[in-house]
Amino acid sequence: MKRSPRSLWLLSMFAALLVSVMPAQAENTGDGQSGSDAAAKLASMLESYQSFQARFIQIVVNENGNRVQESRGSLKAKRPGLFYWETSQPHSQFVVSDGDKVEVYDPDLEQVTVHSLDEKVSTTPALLLSGEVDNLDETYKVSMRSVGDDTREFTLEPRSEDSLFISLRLTFFKGELQEMRMQDSLSQLSVLSFDEIRVNAEVKDSAFVLDYPEGVDVIRDGA
Repeated sequence: MKRSPRSLWLLSMFAALLVSVMPAQAENTGDGQSGSDAAAKLASMLESYQSFQARFIQIVVNENGNRVQESRGSLKAKRPGLFYWETSQPHSQFVVSDGDKVEVYDPDLEQVTVHSLDEKVSTTPALLLSGEVDNLDETYKVSMRSVGDDTREFTLEPRSEDSLFISLRLTFFKGELQEMRMQDSLSQLSVLSFDEIRVNAEVKDSAFVLDYPEGVDVIRDGA
């Protein structure tokens, strides 16, 4: 059984925790900003992340407000283009990007799925932590608001109609990414909450190599 849609979902969704539909546009109160100024501030914050490591809790809620999935695991990201996602509960799965391709390993299926890192996949939230962000305003409509003195929320709406998600909110506390919230085209809402966060700690490139046993099935795009 092939799980290609699941792997793209992992890259694009990064989980949900809302029981009502998140507005596509961030509320611009206080010192809220939108457009190129907000995009420039977000790009500046993300560009300061040469590497990012954390454990996560991922929760998905459907359009009826019912929790449909909860998972836990860890991730690593490093510029340029390196990403490693490991889900440990309730099932084991690995998603790894080397900047050119994305590999997904399902140990229970003894299967690896390989996707080309095309434009559609390269705009997923996962790669905001490891890819180029100097053209955010071209790819997303960006708005920002401050919550108190230390918290900033950025909402991104993809400009492309082919995007894998409708809106994404990133929450930073004292410059540290704490949470991603997302709405997809099926009205599922998601949240990815981070803890044990390490920013700009040394990570070797070898940490972004997908290791799997010989004999597993390898399925490539178009195969």
